[in-house]
Amino acid sequence: MRVIVSGGGTGGHIYPAITLIKKIQAMTTNCEVLYVGTKRGLEADIIPKEGVAFKTVDIRGFERKVSLENLKTLFKSAQSIWESGKIIKEFKPDVVIGTGGYVCGPVLLAASLMGIPTIIQEQNVIPGITNKILAKFVDKIAVGYQEAGKYFSVNKVVFTGNPIREEVMTAKKESGIAEFGLDSGKKTILISGGSRGARSINEAMVGVHRHFAKNSSIQLLHVTGKNEYNDIVTKLKNESIDVEAIGNIMIKPYLYDMPKALAITDLAIFRAGAVGLAELTARGIPSILVPYPYAAENHQEHNAMVMEQRGAALVIRDRELSAQKLIEMIDGLLGSDTRLDTMAKASLTLGKPKAAAEIAKLAIELAKDC
Repeated sequence: MRVIVSGGGTGGHIYPAITLIKKIQAMTTNCEVLYVGTKRGLEADIIPKEGVAFKTVDIRGFERKVSLENLKTLFKSAQSIWESGKIIKEFKPDVVIGTGGYVCGPVLLAASLMGIPTIIQEQNVIPGITNKILAKFVDKIAVGYQEAGKYFSVNKVVFTGNPIREEVMTAKKESGIAEFGLDSGKKTILISGGSRGARSINEAMVGVHRHFAKNSSIQLLHVTGKNEYNDIVTKLKNESIDVEAIGNIMIKPYLYDMPKALAITDLAIFRAGAVGLAELTARGIPSILVPYPYAAENHQEHNAMVMEQRGAALVIRDRELSAQKLIEMIDGLLGSDTRLDTMAKASLTLGKPKAAAEIAKLAIELAKDC
C-alpha cells in the first residue's frame, strides 16, 4: 500500500499525521509513505527525523485582506497544484490524506482531480477555509467533533475523533509521579498554553501560584513555553516565591513527556487546540479552558464551548482572564470531589482514543476500493 500524507505549519497538523502514519503502517504490510509539506513549515524539520520520506511544494497561506501578496499567492497556488500532481504521478499513491494546513489544498486537489481516493481530517468544530474548499472534491471527511459534520456533505462525513499518540493512553500515574518527583497524595493541576506557551495564562498564573503556595492538598505543574520561562521565573522571584523551597509548585519551560504529565493530572488549565483537547478527553481529564483568541475562524473558542456545553470544562475568554478568576474556579472545582468527578466522566465520554485506528481503517478501505 502506498500513502501520501499532507499537513503542515503547526504541530497540531503534523503530530496527528505522524500518529496516523504509524497506525496505518501497523495495520498493513509493505506500506510506503510519502509526506508532502512546505520548506517553511515545522514539518520540514520534524518529518525527516521520523524517518518518513518527505517532499515539498511551494505554497503559502492567504492574508486575510485584499493585497498584492494574495495575488502572488494565487499564482503560487496554481503552480503548487502542478507540483503536487507531478509528485503524485511519480509516487503513485493508493490514497492521499490531508491533516490540515494550507499545504493540503494543492496536494488533495491534485489527487482528487487525478481520480485517487482522498480523505481530509477536520480537527475543529468550525472548519478552516482550506477544508471547506477541499470538501467539495475529496471522498471522505474524518471529523474530530460531531458538530463539524453540518458543514459538509453528510454522505462524506465520518465521525472519528482526532488522532492521539498511543503513549497518552499507556502512560501510568506511578511513572508520572516518579518522573516529576511529585506527591501521589495531592491533586495535580497541569497548566500549559501549548509548546510556545501562552502569555496571558502565564501572567495570570503568577497570582495563582502566590495564592496556592504551600497548599498541602494540591500541586501545580506549570509548563510556560520556552520563550516565557525566564520571565515567569523572574516574576515569581519578585513575588518572593521560592519554587524550590515551597515544594508544591513546579515550573517547566517545556515537557518532553506530556503523556506522563497527563497520567497524573486531576485538573488541566489549557488553550483549546483540537489535539490538546483530544488528549484530555481520552484520559477523562476535566479542564479550565482559555481559548486562543486569534485562532482562524475563532475555532478554539468553538472547541472550548462544546467542551463546556457537554459538562467537561469551564471556559474563560482570554480578555476576561485574571488570577482571581482562575483561583475562584480552581477552588470551586477542587473543593468538590463530586463536581470534579462529574466533569471527569463528561470529559471521558467525549474522548475518542481509537480515532487514529478508525481513520487508518477508512484509508485502507478506500485504497482497496480504488
